[in-house]
Amino acid sequence: MTPPVSGDDSARASAALERLAALHPKLIDLGLDRTRDLLARLGNPHHRLPPVIHVAGTNGKGSVIATMRAMAEAAGLRVHVYASPHLCRFNERIRLAGSLIADGALADLLEEVETANGDTPVTFFEVTTAAAFLAFSRVDADLLLLETGLGGALDSTNVLDSPAATVITPIARDHEHFLGGDIGGIASQKAGIMRPDVPCVAAAQEDDALAALQDHAGTIGAPLVIMGTDIGWKPLIDGGVAIELDGGAVTLPAPALRGAHQQANAALATVALTLAMPEIPAQALAEGVTQTVWPGRLHRLADGSLTSLLHQPVWIDGAHNAHGAAALAAALPSIEKGNWHFICGALNTRPASEFLSRIAPLAESINCVAIPDQPASLPAETLAAEAATMHTAARAAPSVAGALQAIAGGSGGTDRPVMICGSLYLAGHVLAANGTLPN
Repeated sequence: MTPPVSGDDSARASAALERLAALHPKLIDLGLDRTRDLLARLGNPHHRLPPVIHVAGTNGKGSVIATMRAMAEAAGLRVHVYASPHLCRFNERIRLAGSLIADGALADLLEEVETANGDTPVTFFEVTTAAAFLAFSRVDADLLLLETGLGGALDSTNVLDSPAATVITPIARDHEHFLGGDIGGIASQKAGIMRPDVPCVAAAQEDDALAALQDHAGTIGAPLVIMGTDIGWKPLIDGGVAIELDGGAVTLPAPALRGAHQQANAALATVALTLAMPEIPAQALAEGVTQTVWPGRLHRLADGSLTSLLHQPVWIDGAHNAHGAAALAAALPSIEKGNWHFICGALNTRPASEFLSRIAPLAESINCVAIPDQPASLPAETLAAEAATMHTAARAAPSVAGALQAIAGGSGGTDRPVMICGSLYLAGHVLAANGTLPN
């Protein structure tokens, strides 16, 4: 396949992404053969990468990676990152030595991979993962933080022979239509990123998930350490974190990322990074945790088009499952006590009640919207009908802007803060509509 010519780098990249997305009838088709075949055609760039920390799990992957990146960069290291999904622009998935990939470089890479692949069926994630590996192999860096897309064992990122370390964040039921509903089976899939003699650090897990991780680690000979069991840590009264490491205790200040769950994520990030790169000084770990940025995750919106519609603070969070909703609900009182106005959107891939039931007790109102440009979005009226079974002030809104205007014009509770939540897709739409894109 010969890519068409265009002088606009952004248009070239977008057109290549659209063509590549059409090569396979399924958005997700787990397996490694197609990825390996494509990488071979590209000269196996995944064999020429800096040290890699490979991260799998259900919740917290992005936060742990963002924290490790900030810590490593505070130590003066050049860090690549591969993460998904993106919020506003595909470029967010590929960070080269600290900066998001430029449109021109992205377009060139995608066209090169497209030419190498031809018309061979390959999924969107597989081909873009191959492009990312190609980019990472050509730009010098000291570390690559690599996030799985879905699962672990059969995820396209799982083609590395020997990463420096692997990480398993908290495992919960999610994407059951691909991974099944059994927590032990899901954990077995996540455990597939482990490698013999490569240290793996795992967050505390449900019993069945923990048993699956321990079984797989024992079978292949992967050193496995569990946070809170093999590695002692505790949250401090001032919001900081104390961690017991072989080289001595490390005390971190309060993380920049909000919520008690981010203290656990910071501890996990610290242990994983120090196992992979023990030369990183404690000062850089402490500095990094206070400088971590992870847009769309319990994140206060900067001034923009949407925040100008009302006077109170507006926050966004991309949590979409029960585990994430519970973490969000636990974190909100630490930001502001009392009730919140919620603006929610959700996909039809899981029961909305799982999310709504966690936030309803904290709600001043629940304003339900459809997520723009998402065919799988629940209609606002459907989501509002579900929310109305849990809260009297639940209503459908035509848009996020419309919901904000309704909150601003309400007769009561107009001083309460606003939380926009329920989907990363909704978070991305909000950042774009507000004019505050991630960078």
